[in-house]
Formats: sequence, structure tokens, C-alpha cells
Amino acid sequence: MDRLGAFIVARRRRVLALSVLAVIAAAVVGSGLFGRLQSGGFDDPGSDSARAATLLAERFDAAPADVVVVVSTSGTSVDDPATLTAGTALTARLTAEPGVKNVTSYFTTRSPALRGTAGTDALISMDLNAEGDAAQTRASEIAAAYAGPVAGTPITVGVAGAATVFAEVGDTIKKDLAKAESLAIPITMLLLLLVFGTMVAAGMPLVIAIVAVMVSFLALYVTTLVTDVSIFSVNLVTSLGLGLAIDYSLLIVSRYREELARTSDTDTAVRRAVATAGRTVVFSGVTVAIALSAMLVFPQYFLRSFAYAGIATTALAVLAAVVVLPAVLAVLGRRIDKGRILKSTTRVTDDKSGSWYRLSGVVMRRPWLFIVGGTTVLVMLGLPFARVNFGQTDDRVLPASSAVAQASQTLRTAFDSRETTPITVVLPDSRPTDASLASYAKTLSTLPDVVRVDSSVGSFSAARQVGPVTPANARFADSSGTYLSVVADVEPYSSTGKDLVAEVRGTAAPSAVVVGGITASFVDSQNAMGQRLPWAIGIIAIATFVLLFLFTGSVILPIKALVLNTLSLTAMFGAMVWIFQEGHLQWLVGDFQVTGMMDTAMPILMFCIAFGLSMDYEVFLLSRIKEEYDKSGDNTEAVRIGLQRTGRLITSAAALLAIVFLAFATSGVTIIKMMGVGIALAVLVDATVVRALMVPAFMRIAGDFNWWAPAPLRRLHNRIGLRETPDADSSSVRPTPQPAADSGVGSTTPSASVVQ
Repeated sequence: MDRLGAFIVARRRRVLALSVLAVIAAAVVGSGLFGRLQSGGFDDPGSDSARAATLLAERFDAAPADVVVVVSTSGTSVDDPATLTAGTALTARLTAEPGVKNVTSYFTTRSPALRGTAGTDALISMDLNAEGDAAQTRASEIAAAYAGPVAGTPITVGVAGAATVFAEVGDTIKKDLAKAESLAIPITMLLLLLVFGTMVAAGMPLVIAIVAVMVSFLALYVTTLVTDVSIFSVNLVTSLGLGLAIDYSLLIVSRYREELARTSDTDTAVRRAVATAGRTVVFSGVTVAIALSAMLVFPQYFLRSFAYAGIATTALAVLAAVVVLPAVLAVLGRRIDKGRILKSTTRVTDDKSGSWYRLSGVVMRRPWLFIVGGTTVLVMLGLPFARVNFGQTDDRVLPASSAVAQASQTLRTAFDSRETTPITVVLPDSRPTDASLASYAKTLSTLPDVVRVDSSVGSFSAARQVGPVTPANARFADSSGTYLSVVADVEPYSSTGKDLVAEVRGTAAPSAVVVGGITASFVDSQNAMGQRLPWAIGIIAIATFVLLFLFTGSVILPIKALVLNTLSLTAMFGAMVWIFQEGHLQWLVGDFQVTGMMDTAMPILMFCIAFGLSMDYEVFLLSRIKEEYDKSGDNTEAVRIGLQRTGRLITSAAALLAIVFLAFATSGVTIIKMMGVGIALAVLVDATVVRALMVPAFMRIAGDFNWWAPAPLRRLHNRIGLRETPDADSSSVRPTPQPAADSGVGSTTPSASVVQ
């Protein structure tokens, strides 16, 4: 790192010129990102339900309806002559729309299944020739053209369906992103002035953020060329990019100011800042990236997309912090303190006269009080998570005021059955006899909550055939297979819906079956996440342990970090349930639809992000404590000085990062709102309760045992461990202290290793 610092200082202007060119190129190419992002990604593509969806689309042209039009009347029946005339005309107009196919309308079929229970609503469903983003764009165009009252008629049109919902979600996120940035950036800039103390220094986080965000957009654009990427992940790029930019610039600029106070040579100060704080930044970035990479083990591209976005943003924030920022500092020199706002923030305080040094003294005099008290508070805050009820994202992720959400809610409440979201049972490899297929359909029709089973041999309800076989029934079969549509009156993302899927899969069939539909997709998605969750946790735990061991030479500190960092997230998990599942504090966080469920992917996503950010602060603090311990061998004093040197940085960075994430609480999409509120809370709790109180308390109780490792691991660390010297340009060597056998405070046993 010292050589890197020297290289940058010697070539500062060339580094800056190349950085500007890279950002411009990334902005130009990456501008096409939004047109390639997808709104789905919640299902397991390797599951039986995904295979069923593929078979239905490719062999039977029977994918779920892309667009569902809800026709409502104001108190009159849909069978009223004027309504029938208007509905028939509407059906004809929709059928004539470019790119529309398979239009099925109550007004032309008079099917009871397409008529609402009150008789005031009716359905028209249709498919689109386009797929993916093109289908969503076309659905959005149809909604814009048809939604609302139809002039001169008694009908009002609402437009729902999967493509319409996803299009609305995508449009809402784009608008919300601009709104969040317009709120967060001015507030953040004002606070940056207060934290950094000068106008020039306050601009340093923006330097890193611009590089990280712009080039991350380019990285995501390239990723979309080879795989699907969720539109939700863009929010992480902007928030994490700005957040890490604040963290890393605070660390490096503060260290640069420290070194300037020791030397008159600004180039030397830059080199030392890179060799010490820059090294911490690199290590911190690795830990954050590892936590985010755990989402790659899940098959859903919704989660994988956050890994792509997070890893790219973290890597680029680190690169900007250790390459671009030092070049800027080398050019600025002492002008970093130009435009001074607050003198106190630019002055280097004596270690033993600061407020954080005094606070750590209070904590270390009564460490058990703070350990037990902090643990109790965090566990109490996390208790609501015991009531979590898992579901999956649907139209209710949109605000209740959305026209698409209102039409979708009408589908949910005005019709006895879920006509547009049936469970599909595909028999792909053989076509049973009519008698055996009819017997199978009758058996399925007797399952709990099943309203009707449609098949190539007729429709069945309660083990009885309903109406004659018509030419329309032929769509359920091809030359080598067939499928059945099981229409049920059950909430798809509920325990009852999951039980029904299990019963359908457990019912004896005349040949091998593949069960699909959104309820089956929900079941398969939950199973996939449950199976892979231990792998994700294992990756995070093992990698974090190894990295912190290499960093500290201790096996105690990595275990402490894993336990306390996980404990710090309990408040976030409890808030997710109490606020968003149960509907509290809507007056504070903004209106959203309360479903009584939590998307299964969200706790996983938020755990990985928040854990990574917690490790960010862990590394900041441990780096300075380790540096002081290597110099003095006094554990208690090292903790106090380390907290004094980093306490203000960590709490300032956490406050600024919380503001960045809280800006997403203004989003109209519930899961984005949830991510913003939850991670902001997790960051604040970690920086205050955990980092400022529980960590020093634990390290006081453990004493020199903090730095213990078995002899074989100690020898391994002596060979491959990560070390630094506080003075990067010093040629001197120092002994690395090891804890004495009695682990007494301040006692050390020098090892034969040297700090290089």
C-alpha cells in the first residue's frame, strides 16, 4: 500500500485524467442500463413450477395472462344491455390492438367464471406477443390508453395482470430513485460540511461516489448482456455507493489530516494515509463484498442482482478511495482545509482528552452492565420477528393509490375464485385416456378450496362435471400431453395456498405431473431459499472469520465480531415485522399496503447488506485498536485510544449513511421503503449500541485474551497474516505483542515476528 501511495503521488495528474475519462465513458455506455433491467426474479428458475411455466408457454401457449382488464359498473349489473354493449365494444377494441392475442372476455363468452360475485364486475384477459421488458412497455401503454371511465358508457376500466404490475413497479422505482436522490443529496451535503469542517473536504465523498456509481452502472449494463438483472438492485448502487464513499473518504481524509499534523510534507502524508487508512479501506471492502456475495448462492435473480450490484459498487468505491482520492489529496495538499466551516472538525485532538476516550472509560469500568444491558435491549427489539409470516412480492408492493393496485385488489375481492392465477398441473410425457383423466380431474376438484378444474375432457367441480365439453377445451391438450387448470379460492401466498399445492402434488395421477402456477412458484422459491440459506450463512461466517484472523491474529475477535454484528441486526428484523408486516408507524415511514406477510427474500437481502456494513465499521475500529495494541501491548488503553480515533468517524459515517437509506422510505414500492428504513436502523444501532458500548465492554472483559490464538494458528499468522506499521515510510521494525498466559490486562509476550 505504501508503494501504491508513492505511485499515485508521483503520477497524480495522470491518475485524475484517466479517472475522468473512465467516468465519462461509463456514463455514456451505462446510460442504457434502465432499458435492460427486469422487474421479476422472485422465482427459482430450476424448480418444477418453472418447468411447468415453460411447458405451458412453449407447448400449449398457455402462459398466465399478461394483461387483465377489470370492467366495473356503478351499481348496475354487467348483464345490463348498455353495459353488455359497452363491454363488447371494448373487447373488440382490445382485440384489434397491435401485439395482443388470446383475448377472453365475459362479454363474448358470458362465462360465469369471468363475472364478479356481486354482478357489477367482469373480466377481459389477454396475452401479448412480446416478452420481458417489451411486454411490460406494451402493457403500460394499454393501461394508459384504457384505464378509467369510458365516456358515454356506464363502465369504468381497470388494468391489472403480471406485465402491467411489473411495468408499474419499474416506473415507480425510477421516479422514486430521482426523488430519493433529490432529498438525500442536499441534506447529506449540509451534514458533510459539518462533519468534514471545510467545503473542499466535504466534496471528497462526491468524488468517490461519482466514480463508484457511474462505473457500477456500466458494470451492471455489461452484466445484463449475459443474465437478468433486477431493477430493484439499482437502489443499492446509489445508496451503497454514496454510503461507502462517505465512510472511506472520512477515514482517509481524517488520517491524512493526522499525518499532516506530524509532517510538513504533503506527499508523505498522502503515502501514509494510503498505507494505513487505505489498507483498512481495502480490507473493509473485501468484508462487505463477501457478505454481499453470499446472495449468489440463491437461484432467484432478484437476490443475485443485489450481489452483482453490491460487489461492483463496493469494489469501485474501494478503488476510488485508494487511487482517485489520494491523487486528489496530492493535488490539493493543504488546500483540503480551504473554505473552513468548523475549526473543531479539522483539529487533531489529543487522544486522552476526547469525549470518546472518556466514554470508553465509563464503559470499561462497568463492562458487564453494558454487555447485559445492550444484549437485553437488542433482543427485546428483535422479538417481533418471532411473529414473521413469509409471503412473496405481488401487486400490493405498490401504493394503494396506484390504479394498477386498485384493479388488482378488485380481482382479489370481487371474484369468488382466482381465475387469473390457477394452479396448473402438466402431464407432459403422456396423454391419458379420457376416462382416467376425467377421474383425476374429479379427484382434484374435491380438494379443499378448489372451485373448479378445467381439462380437455371438461370442467369439474366437487367431483361432478360442470357443463358440456366444448371446442375451447381442446386447448388443454397437444399430441403428446395435456394439462389441467385448478382454480381455487385461496390467497396464493398463504399457508393455505401452500397446503393446497402439497395436496395437488400428492394426489395420484395417471402419469408423471409437473405442478406450476404462482402458488407453486412461491412454494418452490421458499424451499430453494431455505435449502441454500445455510450455505450463505456459512460463506459469510467462515470468510469473515478467516479475514479477521488474518487481520488481527486472534480467534477471539472474529467470533466476537460475528456474534455482536449479528446481534446488532435484531432491531432491524423486529422493525421489519412490527412496521411493515403489522402496519405500525405508517404516519412516520409513509403509507403502504399492509398484507400481514413479509417477502421471504427481504430478510436475506437485508441481512447481507446490513452485516456487510456492520463489518465495515468493525474493521474501522479494530484497525486502530490493533495499531495501538501493536505499539503498546496494553489492551485497555488500545481500545480507548482506538475508540477515540474512530468513534466520531464511525458515528458520523453511520448518521450520513442512515440519511442516504432513509431517503428510500419515500418510495412508493414497499420493499424499497422497507430496505431503506431497516438498513438505516441497523446502521445506527450498530454504530451506537454495539460499536460504542458493547465492543469496548467485551474487549475489557476479555483483556489480552482478545488477541489469543492456538500456537499453530499463531505461527500461521506470523507467516501469512496482514500487518502494517503506523508510519508507512519507516524502516524500523517492532515486535508484535502476544497475550500472556494469564491474560492480564497490559501484559504481553513479544513474538519473534516483525511488523513490515
